[in-house]
Amino acid sequence: MTIRAISDLHLASPANRDALQELPFFPDDWLILAGDVAERFDHVRLAFTTLTEKFAKVFWVPGNHDLWAIPEEGGKGPALVGEERYRALVDLARAYGVVTPEDPFEVWTGPGGPCAIAPLFLLYDYSFRPDHIERHEVVAWAREQNSVCADEMFLNPAPFESREAWCARRCDEAEARLSALPEGMETILVNHFPMREDLIRIPRAPRFSPWCGTRRTEDWHRRFNARVVISGHIHIRRTDWRHGTRFEEVSLGYPRQWDQEKGMAPYLRTILGEEADVQEPASALR
Repeated sequence: MTIRAISDLHLASPANRDALQELPFFPDDWLILAGDVAERFDHVRLAFTTLTEKFAKVFWVPGNHDLWAIPEEGGKGPALVGEERYRALVDLARAYGVVTPEDPFEVWTGPGGPCAIAPLFLLYDYSFRPDHIERHEVVAWAREQNSVCADEMFLNPAPFESREAWCARRCDEAEARLSALPEGMETILVNHFPMREDLIRIPRAPRFSPWCGTRRTEDWHRRFNARVVISGHIHIRRTDWRHGTRFEEVSLGYPRQWDQEKGMAPYLRTILGEEADVQEPASALR
């Protein structure tokens, strides 16, 4: 029994869809799917159909691409936006038995447990920007180095007045739920966007950080007793340690960012379970 994780499947790509369907079965394992499955509902549906057949339990959190207001193929009505789109994705996930940020936290009692798995949808609030850059300057500043996120065109926060307001509401709700966990319960925090600014290193887009999270979650791994924090979004797979907590970036990414000859299975990150043997290095930040 093992908890595995992956994100950023980006199923608009035929190569990624093929790899998904060729993924082996893991009938005893739980899978965490940390966002950016696809822009279209039919591709998200493909992911849920396939992965719930291959894993014992699946968890999902939305990424920014999942929330883009993209019309469905064939012009099947207007594109859903903002909170309405998110709630429609939650309904779709639940139809397949997939655990969402709106559901009670599940407790893993297998090897390495007990540990509460907390799927989160926290979004971002542009606070991952240099202190000397004002909020109204962010887009122009990022454009100077071709780092503006496409969310500025496609991610509509309706009915909230801004993405910052939506982020604040999501953080309020998540904070309350995490605070209600039993004292001493360890957690696995799952969010598409990184939860610490110091984990963001994107050489190809050096000014992309404002679209990557919120400073509000900087200490949540300590406050909420996190064994592991899982994220995607950056498309740079890596393991980091902060204060005894393991941070895993678990992206697959676009076809050019992974070895298609290997298939998708090697990119499933082991989080907890019989196969997990991850030791904190002596150099980790305490």
